[in-house]
Amino acid sequence: MPAAAPLPRREAGAGRVGQGPLAIVAGGGAFPAAVAEAVRATGRDVVLLLIQGFADPDLERYPHFWFKLGSLGGVTQRARALGVHDVVMVGSLTRPRLRDLGMDWTMVRLLPRIARLLQGGDNHLLSGVLGLVGEQGFHLLGAHEAAPSLLLPEGRLGARIPSARDEADIALGLRLVRTLGPFDVGQGAIVVDGFVAAVEAAEGTDAMLARYGDLRRSGRLRFPAGLGVLVKAPKPGQDRRVDLPSLGPATILAAAAAGLAGIAFEAGGVIVPDAAELVHAADASGLFALGTPPLVRA
Repeated sequence: MPAAAPLPRREAGAGRVGQGPLAIVAGGGAFPAAVAEAVRATGRDVVLLLIQGFADPDLERYPHFWFKLGSLGGVTQRARALGVHDVVMVGSLTRPRLRDLGMDWTMVRLLPRIARLLQGGDNHLLSGVLGLVGEQGFHLLGAHEAAPSLLLPEGRLGARIPSARDEADIALGLRLVRTLGPFDVGQGAIVVDGFVAAVEAAEGTDAMLARYGDLRRSGRLRFPAGLGVLVKAPKPGQDRRVDLPSLGPATILAAAAAGLAGIAFEAGGVIVPDAAELVHAADASGLFALGTPPLVRA
């Protein structure tokens, strides 16, 4: 791997919550860069801990270290020496094989726990990895806490207005996602005129949309274009520090290609790298985008 970018030296242990550089443990996708930019816009430094095999090499433009998931002990020592106290984990991460983890001695001692983490769902894995980071003495943040400007708000975004039928589909989709949440099944669903057409699983949102589009075009599902809703919401009980649902212009384009009428999401529970781009894509595609009230939690 390329050498790490130069980093400003700080006194070890100097950081306190909200002070010192923010460490961003970066998986795949566009969100590590979006969080880094949002945090830097507040005047705070960042250092990216790039997970080998997942993080985009373009993230090397930020101060960074590369590491394998099994070498958390070594990379957290380097971060601590720079005065890092707060850590956020952002980006996609799929379950690796145990032999690909690149274990250091710190992680070898935790091998039984790591093996158990690899046996659950994605939320179980991500929460477990973040927990191991926390045990190294760091304060753990969610992307919604580190970069709240990336959260989508409540209400209509863009020009299109959902119909009464769309709103009924949205309500059903939200109930479905929240009911399936305890099974760690995905964070999205497609509902068309009261019919549950697809539920997001390991394939992700875009692949679910492509699957629905294929079924509609093949005649297996006989719904006209411009009908149906993509619903995205966090799972109940989900650790929002590691796995908030996300949306972007590509998802809007995929929903349009699938023939849907629009998308709905839980306000404050979905992040987006650029809300203006999402709204532009929705308007250009003729889709509505609606933020629903947050789920009330006890």
